[in-house]
Amino acid sequence: MANRKQLKLGVIIQGVGGNMSAWRHPDAIADASINIDYYKQQALTAEEGKFDLVFIADGLYITEKSIPHFLNRFEPITILSAIGAVTSKIGLVGTLSTSYSEPFTVARQFASIDHISRGRSGWNVVTSPLEGSASNFSKAEHPAHPERYRIAEEYLEVARGLWDSWEDDAFVRDKESGQFFDPEKLHRLNHSGEFFSVQGPLNIARSRQGQPVVFQAGSSDAGRNLAAKSADAVFTGHETLELAQAFYADVKARAAAQGRSEDNIVIMPGIGVIVGETEEEAERKYQEMVSLISIENAIDYLGRFFEHHDFSQYPLDEPFPDLGDLGNNSFRSTTDKIKQAALEQGLTLRQVALNSVASRSKFIGTPEKVADLIQQWYEEKGADGFIIHPGTPNGLQDFTRLVVPILQERGIFRTEYEDDTLRGNLGLTVPENRYTKSRRLEHVSN
Repeated sequence: MANRKQLKLGVIIQGVGGNMSAWRHPDAIADASINIDYYKQQALTAEEGKFDLVFIADGLYITEKSIPHFLNRFEPITILSAIGAVTSKIGLVGTLSTSYSEPFTVARQFASIDHISRGRSGWNVVTSPLEGSASNFSKAEHPAHPERYRIAEEYLEVARGLWDSWEDDAFVRDKESGQFFDPEKLHRLNHSGEFFSVQGPLNIARSRQGQPVVFQAGSSDAGRNLAAKSADAVFTGHETLELAQAFYADVKARAAAQGRSEDNIVIMPGIGVIVGETEEEAERKYQEMVSLISIENAIDYLGRFFEHHDFSQYPLDEPFPDLGDLGNNSFRSTTDKIKQAALEQGLTLRQVALNSVASRSKFIGTPEKVADLIQQWYEEKGADGFIIHPGTPNGLQDFTRLVVPILQERGIFRTEYEDDTLRGNLGLTVPENRYTKSRRLEHVSN
C-alpha cells in the first residue's frame, strides 16, 4: 500500500437526478439541470471535499420518455467552462462523442478548457450508444458498434496529435525582436486515415498538464481495448467487488500489453451512494427515492438501453422477454448484463425494470459502512478510485461531510490537493510533446 497512489474521487453532477422521478423529491431543485448556481454549488462542495474531479455526462438523442434530466440540460463544454471560472483545483471532465463530432473542433474545445482552468480539463470519450443520434446529425444510420470503436481509436490519435501542434516553448513573444513564435516548433499533423483527414496545426498551445486527461467509459471488449491503448482513466460500473476486480485486472493487463505502465491508467467505477447517520436513516432515504418511481417510469427507463424499445407491450409479471440481439448496437455492456441477470435469476419484466432504475447499491448505509466498502474495493484492487453518484438531492453534501473525513483519517484520501492540475492530482505523468521527444532522442543517439 505504501507505493500505491491514494484513493481518487470524482462526482457526477446530474441536475435533477439520474432516474425518472428524482426531480419529484421535496429537496430537489426542479430546474437544477439548467441552473448555473446549482452546478457551481455542487462543484464548490466537491472541491471543498478535495475531490479529484466533477463529471458531466451527456447524450445526443431524446424522446418524450427520456429521463427528465436528459430532456433539458447543459451541454458539457459550456458548463465546464463556467465551473472552471469559479473553482481552482478540482478537475473538469465532460462527455463528448467521437461518432458525432470532428477531432479538430473537439481538440480545440478541450484545450481551451484546459487553458481556462489552468490545466484541469478531461474528456470522457464515448461512441454514442443511442441509435436515434444519427437522425440529429444528418446521418443515414448509426454506425455499428465495431465501427464506432474504430472511429474512436483514430479520432483519439488525431486529437492527441493536434494537441502536440506546438512545442511547449514555441511562443517566444519577444516584443523587442518582434518574434511571436518559433516556426521550427510549430508542427502540422497531416493525418490521413480511414475516417479522418486532418492537416493541422491546432490553433491553441499545449496547457500546463500537456494534454487534457482522457477518460473512456465503455466496458465491452472493444471499449476495454480502447481504454488500454489510449485512456488515462476509465469510468466503469460493477455490482460486486469480484466483478470490479476482474475488470480492474483485465484492463491493467491490457494496458501493460500495450507497453504502458499500469500506474498511468486510473480505474474509477461509478457507485450510487446514500449515507445516513444510522442504517435506518439511510434506508429511509433510499425508500423515499424508490417511492417516487412508478412502474411506467421504470419501463420507459429500461427501454432507453434497448434502442428505446417499447416494453409496455409485454406482460409485467412474466419472464423477461427474449430480445435476441436488441441492444448490441447501443449500451452493449449494460444490455448484456441485464439479459444475463434476467436469464440466470429468472426475473420478470417488472423486476428487471425496477432494478434498472432503482437497484439497491451496496454503498447505502452509515458513513462507516460506506467508507469500509470504499476502502475494501480500493485496497483489494477493485478500483483506484470512484465516481460518486449521489443517491439523493443532498447526497454530495452528506458524503463530503460524513464519509470523506473517515477516509482522510484512515490515510487513504488526501487532506489537501497535491497539485493544481487534474493530471497531477490523479498521479498521471505529463505527456512529453512528441516532437520535443523526437528531437531529444535524436540528440541522444548522436
